Amino acid sequence: MNRLDKYLATAGVGTRSEVKKLIRDGHIKVNGETAKKADMKVDEEHDIVTFDDEEVYYSEFVYFMLNKPAGYISASSGWDPNVIDLIGEPYRNLFPVGRLDKDTEGLLLITNDGQLGHELLAPKKHVEKEYYVEIDIPLTEENIEKIESGITWKEETYKPAKYKKISDNSFTLVITEGKYHEIKRMMLALGSKVTYLKRLRMKNLVLDETLRPGEYRPLTDEEVEDLRAV
Repeated sequence: MNRLDKYLATAGVGTRSEVKKLIRDGHIKVNGETAKKADMKVDEEHDIVTFDDEEVYYSEFVYFMLNKPAGYISASSGWDPNVIDLIGEPYRNLFPVGRLDKDTEGLLLITNDGQLGHELLAPKKHVEKEYYVEIDIPLTEENIEKIESGITWKEETYKPAKYKKISDNSFTLVITEGKYHEIKRMMLALGSKVTYLKRLRMKNLVLDETLRPGEYRPLTDEEVEDLRAV
């Protein structure tokens, strides 16, 4: 059981104060009857709640795929602009799962499911992250061997990564860590500089290429279940 105003706010209808006004103004019905009190109890499993006769579906957790543009900080607050500013939803406690550098683009999972976020970022889970990388100086065969066997640079060790060449100055890289500036520092260790970086995949969640930078969409049930199977 849940309070009606909390149910509506969690379902994304509006903030707690906004939904209280909607209830006072007669926009909300429960099982066909106009609701009169914000604190009335609602059974999430059996009661039917409508907003202007459209059914409202309750969901404790939400999941969005964002195509992060350059220029945004991967944080939920304290930075301007941050990626949560791009999510035009009323859900509270949203956060990005992992961090992409300010100038890095691509796939970013936004959710309020702290447990899933923890599981995906846990080092022992070895969750794959795939990136498209462009560099200024082409890699040598020796460089590629180092990428695939592991790199040590300035007392920091980076685990072996999967390399796939696209052109002399571009390739994809699959890593299982999430260290600070990891790919950029790996390339610096090899004498190259990253000029463009975009995340394409996390686990089996692949960036929807129909999303333009700054756009997002909800994950499908299948995508969420796949992420949970970590």
